[in-house]
Amino acid sequence: MKKLMTMTRQFRDDENGAAMVEYSILIGIIAAASILIIIGIGIWVTGQFTGLCSALNGHGAAGNTTCAAATS
Repeated sequence: MKKLMTMTRQFRDDENGAAMVEYSILIGIIAAASILIIIGIGIWVTGQFTGLCSALNGHGAAGNTTCAAATS
């Protein structure tokens, strides 16, 4: 019985599981923030490229089809 009580106290006082959960939550928040930043940068770059293609209005370099493909 004494061994069981000792094991119960050790389990209660062990903080490794709590630390692991905290680090997992932190990693999840960092991953989500990174994904949102990458998506935001992608949307901004797409907007800039589309704006450039609209400003050129087909008066770019000869044979350049990337603006037409990007706006399709």
